[in-house]
Amino acid sequence: MSHDGERLRIRVRGRVQGVGFRPHVHALARRFGLTGWVLNDPQGVLIEVQGTATAAFRTALTGEAPPLARIDAVDCEAVDPIPGEDIFAIRRSLAAGAIATGIGPDAAVCPACLAELFDPADRRYRYAFLNCTHCGPRYTITHRLPYDRPQTAMAGFPLCHDCLAEYGEPTDRRFHAQPTACPACGPRLSHRPEDILAALRDGRLVAIKGLGGFHLACDAMRADAVERLRRVKQRNGKPFALMVANADSATRHVRMDPDERKLLEGVARPIVLLRRREDAPGSGPELAPGIAPGLAWLGVMLPYTPLHYLLFHEAAGRPDGTGWLREPQDLMLVMTSANPGGEPLAIGNEEARERLAGIADMIVDHDRDIVIRADDSVVRKLAGAPAFLRRGRGHVPEPVRLARPVPPILAVGGHLKATVCVTRGDEAFLSQHIGDLDNAATLGFLEETVAHLLHILGVEPVAVAHDRHPDFQSTRFAERTGLPTVAVQHHHAHVAAVMAEHRVEGPALGLALDGFGLGEGGGSWGGEMLLVDGLRAERLGSLAPLAQPGGDVAARQPWRMAAAALVRMGRADEIVPRFAGQGPVEGVRRMIERGINAPPTSSCGRWFDAACGLLGVRTTAGFEGEAPMALESLVRRPRVADGAWRVEGSKLDLTPLLEALLTVADAAEGADLFHGTLAAALVDWTLPVLRVHDLGRLVLSGGCLMNAVLAEELVAGFRTAGVEALLPRLAPANDGGLSLGQAWTASFAL
Repeated sequence: MSHDGERLRIRVRGRVQGVGFRPHVHALARRFGLTGWVLNDPQGVLIEVQGTATAAFRTALTGEAPPLARIDAVDCEAVDPIPGEDIFAIRRSLAAGAIATGIGPDAAVCPACLAELFDPADRRYRYAFLNCTHCGPRYTITHRLPYDRPQTAMAGFPLCHDCLAEYGEPTDRRFHAQPTACPACGPRLSHRPEDILAALRDGRLVAIKGLGGFHLACDAMRADAVERLRRVKQRNGKPFALMVANADSATRHVRMDPDERKLLEGVARPIVLLRRREDAPGSGPELAPGIAPGLAWLGVMLPYTPLHYLLFHEAAGRPDGTGWLREPQDLMLVMTSANPGGEPLAIGNEEARERLAGIADMIVDHDRDIVIRADDSVVRKLAGAPAFLRRGRGHVPEPVRLARPVPPILAVGGHLKATVCVTRGDEAFLSQHIGDLDNAATLGFLEETVAHLLHILGVEPVAVAHDRHPDFQSTRFAERTGLPTVAVQHHHAHVAAVMAEHRVEGPALGLALDGFGLGEGGGSWGGEMLLVDGLRAERLGSLAPLAQPGGDVAARQPWRMAAAALVRMGRADEIVPRFAGQGPVEGVRRMIERGINAPPTSSCGRWFDAACGLLGVRTTAGFEGEAPMALESLVRRPRVADGAWRVEGSKLDLTPLLEALLTVADAAEGADLFHGTLAAALVDWTLPVLRVHDLGRLVLSGGCLMNAVLAEELVAGFRTAGVEALLPRLAPANDGGLSLGQAWTASFAL
């Protein structure tokens, strides 16, 4: 190595721990004949290099970074050379100081590890816990930073002689790979893959411990197993996710374009929502009809742990090599979260045995702990680009980059689909999906997530942001922290979340279209036009109000909203004959007409429900959003009914659209008409307001924007008018994105 030349101290910030960055630096130093050292510390990675090729080193440092790395900043300064230095070393990590780095998300098994997994001559052949610097668990096994083995769930597994040799060899891809292990020294599985597969094929329900928690799995071709799984999970009509061996196995049942295939095969391995094939699958296995009943979309994911791959390998007859993974495979598995009764995912072995007793016929666990639960992420392609429906494993804790640095803030979201968000500098860290805060266990998960995220990021918040609803459990949690609180109106937060991720500062017009949020004066809002500027959100308009007979119960019984629409049309006499047998029909009619227990709501979601009830798509729903999802599934080609809406002052009245639905030939025609006309009406309503405020850009937000047809029609409609419509991408459009918007809004108060 050269002793001449300059010496540089280089600070690298970003996702640079747990991704093989120190081995990358070591290899470059050897290549360019440099001396010095590299280490992890709370700020990221710190390097000193000395020699004559430091410029080439700096170029390669970022240009050839490891695949899981994300470099946010590189700072460089010249320091005094050290005479006589003749090596480049990886030094022990430093733990002191404020944390300014992060840990990467969990990553699917990489091709190099798959080659070992299926090589009979390799010592890790069919080992369920192999990984390297480019793949495997990260966030879900990490207690604290810096990211070193003693700080993870692997601390109790001392490396054997062979693994220690790999760990210490700079040319090995497991050089300083913290979770590395082998059959001699690593975690052990409680059941053999062949026994697990036999149980699945026998129609049994199997709980399988994954990276962020247990899945409940069954054979997707066994209708009896799928129906039993639905029954024991109390799943109602909610769709299940499907795991297949590879993308070509999925194309028997779904259509995907190159972008969707890239999402499916990406290292994050999310569940991707894909359109079902309309033609028969032909040769190959038939899926059980109960996987996604009545829906045109299937949630599909690929294997991401070695154990997942071993099940498919077993089903394929244990072929050598990885060639079989390029061919369609028959095995298809339902993989759903092991969270009975709407509670959080089970993660502990004893916890799984207690909570899944009477549900799972077999529990497959192991002795590596899961430090923090993380459900699978769910994405779909929306208006030409990916969008999160649920953010979780594989993406958490990737930060959202903000337009400016903000004070350290904790935001605790809403009540449904809760998430939390923590800000640090110009980064916002959105947590994994927590769930609906309906029970003590989920509230405990909220507290656990807050504590873990604050600890791992080294953040001490100066304030807590929350929803304005005083009865939300998240609001009460915020009040218990003892920190200053900032209350943010629900739809203000929806719009602000999109502004935050797109780095929009200054005033923006937003449409917030969802099911419910507490409005000013205690009103039920959900179809709002807001002018948002920092802490200020001015309501410029809303959808015309519909009565909501019975209050919240109407969200699960769309026939009630249809009845409210009939009263609004002056056709109350049609309610009883149309909905006889659905429940207290005459009583609901009287509620609406007399204004008793039928509060008005501007909710876009409730207009969807009314359409579903009138068309007979769903008169009752087993889960939130079921009826609108079924309506979206029927859409073939959206079309616009001319004159089927009214703009009266600041309100958009869709009553004429619902009247038009009463004349259609079938529900599919009604779905086309409703989606196309709703989008056209929203564009027509919004454009004059944009012109008044001299704005050429619009923010779209709220759970209704998870509907791909509506989102795409709106984006296209505004584009035709010369207006850019921004959609939620990095945070879910539904209440899962509220915490991001709350945090960004609260930053203007501090």
